[in-house]
Amino acid sequence: MSVDVASLSFAEIEDRIDAIVVEPSRAPEDSAAELLAIGETVLEAWVCARGQVPTRERKEGFRLLALHRQGARGEPSFNACRETCRELAYHYNLITGEPDHPDTGHRITLAGMVARHLVLFIGGKIAVSGLGEFCCSAKPLRATGH
Repeated sequence: MSVDVASLSFAEIEDRIDAIVVEPSRAPEDSAAELLAIGETVLEAWVCARGQVPTRERKEGFRLLALHRQGARGEPSFNACRETCRELAYHYNLITGEPDHPDTGHRITLAGMVARHLVLFIGGKIAVSGLGEFCCSAKPLRATGH
């Protein structure tokens, strides 16, 4: 079951990631697509928080990467999550390219961890201006409802 994460808080998005990772009867491609959509949604939130309209363009076949490029303009510390975005795209490709691979369950778990990392980073960047590269420090901020 896919959920429209655009209307969820960052804490609710984290809960959704947990639900995706533990749904064993779900098609792997659906899990990968939803995790990628979560990445796009949180990047859209960042772009909107900066007063911009999120791009519909793609970079290297992924809107996620184009949104990252847009979000990094004029904000050097935002480049800290570039590799996180690329890793989420990589796991998407692994899962959808070989959904029956014996490691698919593990790959979905890893994609969930990467998506969570992106949520924590961007949630922290939105909550506190200048958070910078210390994305994992975002967790205490988000636990208070930000």
